[in-house]
Amino acid sequence: MYPNGLARAALRFKPSTFVGTFIALALAAVIVAACGILLETGVRAKVPPQRYAHAPIIAAADQRARLAHADDGDNQPVPDRARLDASLIAKAAAAPGARTAVADVTFPVRGPHGTPYTAHNWASTTFTGERLTTGHPPAPGEVVLSHESAETAGTADTTGTVGDRITLTTPDGTRTTYRISGLTQAPTPTAWFADSDAVRRSGHPGRIDAIAVLPEEGVGTDTLKSQVSGALGSHALVHTGDDRGAVEDPSLAQARELLTGLGGSFGGIATLVAVFTAAGTVALGVGQRAREFALLRAIGTTPRQIRRTIATEALLVAPLAGAAGCLPGIALAHWWFGQLQDKGAIPHAVRLSVSWIPLLTAAGTVLVTALCAGYLAARRSSRIKPGQALGEASVERLRIGWIRTPLGLAAVVGGCVCAGLSSSLQGEDAANAALGIVFLFMLAVALLGPLVAHACAALFGLPLRGAGAPAALAAANSRTHARRLASAITPIVLAMAFASVLVFLQTSQDKVTADQQRAGVRADHIVTARPGLAPDAVRQARRTPHVTAAVGLLRTSVLVPVVGSLESASAQGVTGSVRDLAAVQDLDVRDGRLTLRPGEIAVDAGLARNAHVSVGQRLHLYLPDGTKAAPLVVATYGRGMGLSELTMSRADLATHVTSAFDTELWTKGGTTAGLAALGTVLDRDGYSAAQSLDRELNAWANAVMAAVLGGFAAVAAGNTLVMTVLARRRELGTLRLIGSTRQQILRMIRWEALLVALAGIALGTAIAVATLVPMTNGLTGQGPYIPPVVYGAFAGGILLLGLTAVTVPARAALRRETLDE
Repeated sequence: MYPNGLARAALRFKPSTFVGTFIALALAAVIVAACGILLETGVRAKVPPQRYAHAPIIAAADQRARLAHADDGDNQPVPDRARLDASLIAKAAAAPGARTAVADVTFPVRGPHGTPYTAHNWASTTFTGERLTTGHPPAPGEVVLSHESAETAGTADTTGTVGDRITLTTPDGTRTTYRISGLTQAPTPTAWFADSDAVRRSGHPGRIDAIAVLPEEGVGTDTLKSQVSGALGSHALVHTGDDRGAVEDPSLAQARELLTGLGGSFGGIATLVAVFTAAGTVALGVGQRAREFALLRAIGTTPRQIRRTIATEALLVAPLAGAAGCLPGIALAHWWFGQLQDKGAIPHAVRLSVSWIPLLTAAGTVLVTALCAGYLAARRSSRIKPGQALGEASVERLRIGWIRTPLGLAAVVGGCVCAGLSSSLQGEDAANAALGIVFLFMLAVALLGPLVAHACAALFGLPLRGAGAPAALAAANSRTHARRLASAITPIVLAMAFASVLVFLQTSQDKVTADQQRAGVRADHIVTARPGLAPDAVRQARRTPHVTAAVGLLRTSVLVPVVGSLESASAQGVTGSVRDLAAVQDLDVRDGRLTLRPGEIAVDAGLARNAHVSVGQRLHLYLPDGTKAAPLVVATYGRGMGLSELTMSRADLATHVTSAFDTELWTKGGTTAGLAALGTVLDRDGYSAAQSLDRELNAWANAVMAAVLGGFAAVAAGNTLVMTVLARRRELGTLRLIGSTRQQILRMIRWEALLVALAGIALGTAIAVATLVPMTNGLTGQGPYIPPVVYGAFAGGILLLGLTAVTVPARAALRRETLDE
């Protein structure tokens, strides 16, 4: 019980040290709990089926594109929706125990006034449950409308009732007049086609979204699932229960990818950073008590008893800190998840999963961190001879660790190598790689901390020697107590490096994108409409007075194999001629000659470099529905970030997207009034502003990650500085006894804080630049863009934090005149 008594006495009589440790461990628990909750939500995310609620078996295509057939090959959700061949309906219906198999086809259509309708095949009402309120099911050439659709369909020639005719524009590019055969109830404007018309007019003929299989009486769901799986083989995946919701809402796959990325990739780095910082704080608290442990050794305390004392202290503080961090961790996860839902990244039907697993993991992580850090920090003090321990506790010695130093140098080399490799990464992978690189450099700073701190003290201390007695004393203190200085510098470096990398990585991409848009957009007007532009919009625009060129663009994304993984790339399918495209877009063609023939493609030069293709070679990619293709590269160009990374014929994309309507219409010349009938008209500046809003939404994730990691590191830095000042009360008291005034001591403390802050800013900036230069060169072909105002805010915030964190506790410590306080 003796060590337990020592631990309780230390908590009672040395509360300041343990308060700092408690704060660091609690903050670590917040980070671990929040990221763990997001990861668990990503793994368990489900959307309860609504459209398929009454269909127990749903067969659908695999919604993931796979780079290789092996299980370890990279796979990503397809950008649009993968579809099934319509011939599989008969196979599913022939499965033993199946009463019937029904195709499900959903696609957008344009109503008489350009009103967006959602269209289905009528047979799908077998499992969705819609019933006619009047009329009869549609035959070929007929449609059933919802009452809301019928109301919006009224024109001078029709009232939108049964027997009237309505002209609908379908994704296959046709405008057809249909007879209204019936009306039904639906919450949104909806049209139902005969099955043959739906498959033909959907824009992807011969392909269907899914197959609903209904069982015979007495046949169980599991039994029927097995039979249908056997009948369809590898051509489809069979879903039951809540898995049907993922088929109904393909965005769930993207949401799962996002949440597991945040909770896994970012969460892993954030957890390491939190543990790393908390361990440093624990080690600082234990190291500050080296004199106490030396005295205990001098009076006969054994090394084992000291280790037990430290372990008991950890057991007293860490569980409470872990528990205190769980509730804020849950609140952070709720806020983060809610923001993602509000921005449309996660379906609103998905619910945040909060279980005991991430909370217990957070508590266990901080406990293990406290135990390991405390043990390692006190290992030398508990093992060396008592006399030697007293000597080392009195005077700090700068030793080169034969384990720490090689590991620190290895971390530097690893960071440099990874920074070079990261030049081929894009998007979220680049951001995650940046975090890993920063962590390697931070690990090097921590392992080489005393040496780095001594060098910083020698360098930044030179100007202080001639700035008066307080400044000279601050410089001498910093050189003499390199370990204490390293403990204060490390979290500041952490805050500066992580915040700079995440924020300036985004600003660098945003600037290049904006510059390329400014130089590449030659169009005078850009027209958009929902659910898309009319098929003849380009022809109508060319007939508009003063329009000299017009092209339609079908915007979507494809997946491109890049360095062993699948990367999303923006693509535009062009309706129009090469001459007209050149009139409205300056792609900055660098090699080859741009054409828009089917089977050919022009590629952004950076993407071509990363994918290792050049003009005359074929670019292997996955189209929006996951179909493999290998178009011939005919040109490379330099403004892919601002315009589109891939340019090809619209015909190569139209049958592989849910909505084959052109997304945008770009014109040279014309007037807003003349083009207004085609949709919403934006000028060049308005279009760039709209695109910048999209970039701001994409930048939000990086800003949150920077705030989480940078904020955590900033609080940890302030906490560490407070601990270092409070641990020096005896030293400050001695200075008062030998005649130093309070103002002189406070000036010394401020000079030390200034030295620490400047050293941390310099090292953090160096790490950020070493990470950003190769990464931005790979992403944008240019160096990083660091806005001076933002950088100044970061540096100024750290300076203010450092000065405040030392001044407040120093004033409190100087209120007493004794050496014991």
